[in-house]
Amino acid sequence: MPVKINEKMNLLLKDLRDKGPIRKEWSNFSDLGENLYHCHLAYKWIACWKNEKNSIEIEVYYAGSRENAPY
Repeated sequence: MPVKINEKMNLLLKDLRDKGPIRKEWSNFSDLGENLYHCHLAYKWIACWKNEKNSIEIEVYYAGSRENAPY
């Protein structure tokens, strides 16, 4: 992942930690179903995460190219 995209990923992680899993201000944010979410870090790069209901834990399970995304 390029350095600039990695920096955006770090900003997303901070937002997830500070504000929770619903991050509508991030590009192409969407609910993938069953407590799964994703957004674009750039055109080619995405992040996917999950958050179980009533839990404060958020797990980022994918950060990488759109072509290899697990959705």
